[in-house]
Amino acid sequence: MNDDLVLVTGGSGHVGSHVIKQLLDEGFRVRTTVRSPGRADEVRAMVSARSGGLEFAQADLTDDAGWADAVDGCTYVAHVASPFPPAQPDDPDELIVPARDGALRVLRAARDAGVKRTVLTSSFAAVGYSRESGDDYDETDWTDPADDNTPYVRSKALAERAAWDFVETEGGGLELSVINPSGIFGPLLGPNPSASVGLVKAMLDGSMPVVPPVYFGVVDVRDVADLHVRALTHPAAAGERFLASDGPAVSLLQLARILREHLGEAAALAPTRELTPDEVREAAVGNPALQDSVRQLGRIPVLRTEKARTVLGWAPRDTATTVIDTAQSLIRLRLCEGGTTRPGQ
Repeated sequence: MNDDLVLVTGGSGHVGSHVIKQLLDEGFRVRTTVRSPGRADEVRAMVSARSGGLEFAQADLTDDAGWADAVDGCTYVAHVASPFPPAQPDDPDELIVPARDGALRVLRAARDAGVKRTVLTSSFAAVGYSRESGDDYDETDWTDPADDNTPYVRSKALAERAAWDFVETEGGGLELSVINPSGIFGPLLGPNPSASVGLVKAMLDGSMPVVPPVYFGVVDVRDVADLHVRALTHPAAAGERFLASDGPAVSLLQLARILREHLGEAAALAPTRELTPDEVREAAVGNPALQDSVRQLGRIPVLRTEKARTVLGWAPRDTATTVIDTAQSLIRLRLCEGGTTRPGQ
């Protein structure tokens, strides 16, 4: 049990809600930021059995107002919040500026309040979207923001770089640790699927009848939350990045096969066919959402997660468990019932 106060930004999100839940389970007091007071009830509902130790502060990543009050009295900060749009914007700065400036805003407030350590949720996007020999990645690798990547990928690399630079040059005594998760799946605590969970939903409801041949790492949101809590308090986590993935990279078609194997009729609409590379390129001409898939064709990234396992004692779930639990939470929350008829049939 630990009575320290932790600020969690982005508490209404998929990762943030699980971080709050785990911190409360371990006896921490938690304060979380919401952009409007009305979001507080939504967060309470997601962690209802544990919300007695939960406080709220109103703050927005795009504004200085509220952050001094949000961090007041906190020993630790978990900065989870970051913009993730449903579609990539035409102007990259719509993502890059709030991601970078929001991280700096939180770090500056944490420093001024005497916070001991901030854990920043970054992404594999900041690690592995510049090609390496063998597509083999660990925490020493960085995505080059100048490469031809989506605004989201560039925003994660630039925001994390800015955070490390700030702590080195202006951080005072503030410690920083960074978590770099791969694709985050796992059970929902509320009714708003993340982008990754939305892929599973699309497979179950038939709106994704075929998939591009792309591979990526999978990590369970519960294990991402666990890694955040470990990084907040472990002495060896200060000044370190931790890559997070359950195991070897998998394809979308492999995820669909897991669903079909374990969910039976509920996964009857899950895709069974993979597009050819030429089909992906052709489809991407009129579909900007597939342009990132074109960039990833032929890549099977190898994600080295030994550091989190050995330094912090992290032991993630296997991918199959993560994917099954993701689907079951969608069905339980009535966000997807699955079925045998594709839309329009």
